[in-house]
Amino acid sequence: MYSSSSRREYSAISLGDGQGHYDNGKARRQSCWRSWKRLSSLQRSILLVATCLGIVAVVYLGPIIYHDIMGTEIDRMTRRKIGDGTGEGDSVTRKIVDFEEIRNNANKPIDQVAVDDWKKPKRGPPKNVRNRTKEHVQPDKMIITGPQNPRQRAVVEAFKHSWKGYKEYAWGRDELQPISRSYSTWFGVGLTLVDSLDTMYIMGLKEEFEEAREWVANSLDFNINKDVNLFEITIRILGGLLSAYHLTKDTVFLNKAIDLGDRLLPCFDKRSGVPFSDVNLKSGYAHAPKWGPDSSTSEVTTIQLEFKDLSRITGDHKYEEATDSVAQHVHELPKKDGLVPYFINANTGRFRQGGTLTFGARADSYYEYLLKQWLQTGKTNDILKSDYLEAVVGMEKHLLRESEPNKLTFIGELIGGHSFSPKMDHLVCYFAGTLALGAVNECPSEHLNLARRLTKTCYEMYAQMPTKLSPEIAHFNMIPGVKEDLIIKGADSHNLQRPETVESLFYMYRLTGEQQYREWGWKIFEAFEKHTKVPGGGYTSIHNVKDAQNPRPRDKMESFWLGETLKYFYLLFSDDESLLPLDKYVFNTEAHPLPIYTS
Repeated sequence: MYSSSSRREYSAISLGDGQGHYDNGKARRQSCWRSWKRLSSLQRSILLVATCLGIVAVVYLGPIIYHDIMGTEIDRMTRRKIGDGTGEGDSVTRKIVDFEEIRNNANKPIDQVAVDDWKKPKRGPPKNVRNRTKEHVQPDKMIITGPQNPRQRAVVEAFKHSWKGYKEYAWGRDELQPISRSYSTWFGVGLTLVDSLDTMYIMGLKEEFEEAREWVANSLDFNINKDVNLFEITIRILGGLLSAYHLTKDTVFLNKAIDLGDRLLPCFDKRSGVPFSDVNLKSGYAHAPKWGPDSSTSEVTTIQLEFKDLSRITGDHKYEEATDSVAQHVHELPKKDGLVPYFINANTGRFRQGGTLTFGARADSYYEYLLKQWLQTGKTNDILKSDYLEAVVGMEKHLLRESEPNKLTFIGELIGGHSFSPKMDHLVCYFAGTLALGAVNECPSEHLNLARRLTKTCYEMYAQMPTKLSPEIAHFNMIPGVKEDLIIKGADSHNLQRPETVESLFYMYRLTGEQQYREWGWKIFEAFEKHTKVPGGGYTSIHNVKDAQNPRPRDKMESFWLGETLKYFYLLFSDDESLLPLDKYVFNTEAHPLPIYTS
């Protein structure tokens, strides 16, 4: 126990001046109190007000002063150079920004926000914060010189004629009807205009591009009560906005892309692993198509390039994670030697049993995006490459045949997964270019020979028609002694201005330098000029490629005529290989170039 004297000494040490002078401290306090009592009421009031103001100043101004002093010191100590993740290339300077600044800037254009990596939570980027990532080297802003030769100039004139009709009769609408001089509405988001942005830019059509840019900035509104197809709006609108952003660095396009990407995410709220095919842009209500519970396999596996790119630009992983989970789910499903049925159920997450195996409609771009995702991410995900190579082997085993009598190589279909049909959609013609692209990127060299044979077949689908334009679908003769290789049914004889053959001609010329691909392309272009050009503005799809005298115009100019077909013509005839080089860009399935990342 403490004695009374001990307790007092302990109290004196605790409450006194540090030396045990308890009584002296009490005397000082009494002296201060007497001095306070001698002051007048006015003097006391002035002192109290001054004290309160001092407290307020410390509370509100102290953190600002501290931030200025310490921020400068921290910035000096932590400012550093970082490269592209490879240790090479130009460096950029980054500094620390506190979370209050991040929150204040969350709604500003993307270029105004800087967030340092170590400030991010350990489990991912800050929620609802969109910041530019520096994990890759953006291709330099492209120097556009415009058309360099007569064939390119002819393509530009075709684009300007198409644009003239669109601007006069369908401005801001989805698609032009050039015969009736009207328009059609599909999604209500200026489909043709947005799909054409990067084409105008690379053609050097500055005036047309600026007019379109102003429409995007002031009139493009996704807050509309409209159901849209996830796949179509992703490849055309989201892809178009992202490509325009990469080419121009104009954040108008990026901010619109972010808005659209957010509105499409409800499609992925499915336990099955397969997204719904349709979503309402305003309400976010996602659902299966009206005709049934299934989605097309190509539709749910041909959105990854665009969503990956959006995540890489913004630093927000949610877009890439959503589509990667779909790709992973499809990867794990059983297949027939890498081949996938063309329907998949959004409720069960399984392929429709007995579904047709094809490289055409509803399955085509699944195979395309396997290779292109692998390229886009710097060849880092070998699962994608492995699935692609397995699919090529499966295609050669089950679908590849030759026609009679001229031995044209074609890719048929397995109806119900087992019965072979010598039917090939024009859509399949993209795959020749994909094979060639893979062959120069570590895939088997014999893929290039197969690409040559398929490209020849696709050109013949044009050359053997009276209009010199390809039908939508061809059946190939396999019976010896029959004179014609191609059988075109009446219901399949239309031409929709599709780009797939021109796309493959571009890849084949760019990767081999062989002039025949340009010559074939020019003949196809001349056929479009002769049979699809509409006086007064625009080009139209046609009903019958077998009748050169009366091909019967359909009164519709597809958005991909400007977004893809004319773009690939322009690139095919370009003498400048630095225009969208294939080691820096990968084209989405709507021909919108997106950058290749280093990781």
